[in-house]
Amino acid sequence: MRNVLVLISSAAHPALNDGAIRNAVAVLQAQDATVGKPAWLAPEIACDIPFEGDARPVAMTAIDAVVVPAAGRRKKLLVADMESTMIENEMLDELAGFLGLRERIAGITARAMNGEIDFASALKERVGLLKGLDVARLDEAAKRIRYMPGGATLVATMKKHGGHCALVSGGFTHFTGLVHKALAFDSHAANGLQHDGRTLAGTVDLPILGKEAKLATLQRLAAKHGLTPADAVTVGDGANDLPMLKAAGLGVAFRAKPAVAAEVAARIDHGDLTALLYLQGYRRADFVERTDP
Repeated sequence: MRNVLVLISSAAHPALNDGAIRNAVAVLQAQDATVGKPAWLAPEIACDIPFEGDARPVAMTAIDAVVVPAAGRRKKLLVADMESTMIENEMLDELAGFLGLRERIAGITARAMNGEIDFASALKERVGLLKGLDVARLDEAAKRIRYMPGGATLVATMKKHGGHCALVSGGFTHFTGLVHKALAFDSHAANGLQHDGRTLAGTVDLPILGKEAKLATLQRLAAKHGLTPADAVTVGDGANDLPMLKAAGLGVAFRAKPAVAAEVAARIDHGDLTALLYLQGYRRADFVERTDP
């Protein structure tokens, strides 16, 4: 069958059962789809429902329901956003806290991530407010990093099965370098904060890594590895991720801002980052289980 409806529950609080699966099947049948036999990918957490018919959205309560093509599900390239995706934090907001500016800068961050204001302009404005901050604060902020559940297993599993995993962020290299190492990504890219070794200058290296650069990174890595963007899975939450999400074979809006979730078909709001593996047809038994840092 040409399509698969993937149902994914929270791994921490599994809510997927036979009743939910029957309801999903009924929705597909009401859309005139021919439905195959459901297959568990992980008991109570994830299930595949193959079907033939229009790939229309299916709404479920407390369960992510994503339709993917049955062909070419497993991808060979992962390009992942970092902040509010691979980690729970927004690191610029963390730095702002040292200056008593968290609320002011977090407000700008939220508007930029929802696509309400230009990303590059918002980044320059926020970094400018950090001028004079002691460089040592970068390491202090790094100690606050909270890793998103499932990220270490996602990267390890894709790498074992021949995938290249890249971290690409509109944030800063000081933090992507640490996250890249902790989660064993193959490569990372972000913006450089300028400083004199003691205090931040309030500026970033140019050109700024924004949405165009994220898309270019996807295209460059695909070409480098003899792939196309269709062979990639991308994941992110903000407006600066939209071009790479839309260009990939599987673009996943992960706990995304409303403006982003509205434009991306594959949305994960309840599952953790291992949801990206289930969307590719991996069973839990296929995972390379890793404890998150």
